[in-house]
Amino acid sequence: MGSRGRRGLVAEINVTPLVDVMLVLLIIFMVTAPMMTQGIEVELPRTTSKALRQHEEPLVVTINGKGEIFLGKVRVKESLLVQQLKGLPPERRKESIYLRADRKVPYGLVVSTMAAIKRAGFTKLGMITRPSDKRGG
Repeated sequence: MGSRGRRGLVAEINVTPLVDVMLVLLIIFMVTAPMMTQGIEVELPRTTSKALRQHEEPLVVTINGKGEIFLGKVRVKESLLVQQLKGLPPERRKESIYLRADRKVPYGLVVSTMAAIKRAGFTKLGMITRPSDKRGG
């Protein structure tokens, strides 16, 4: 008779607030994701090689479609690129450096930039490309 007056414990979890929070977070990420793109617009050439894994942020030299050269995200004159690179710490020059060049950039500018990187003391130079799609490019 004593069990009639007692109420049992409800062991259900109310998931409605959780779903509400998750939907708000999803909307926030969908709105902010397009704003998180890199600042320098470059149309990369296509290649069939696979991407390399990186443990830390690599040093990148970029040449955009207008022929402007950037060290990281800072614009650098072509004539001062060697001095800027030589100003980096010696341990940084032992690491890999990568060159991103728009596919519309003249070949001569890409080669002269590669030569400037080598003159600055970098021995590990890589090219950043975009993977080719299966339709042939």
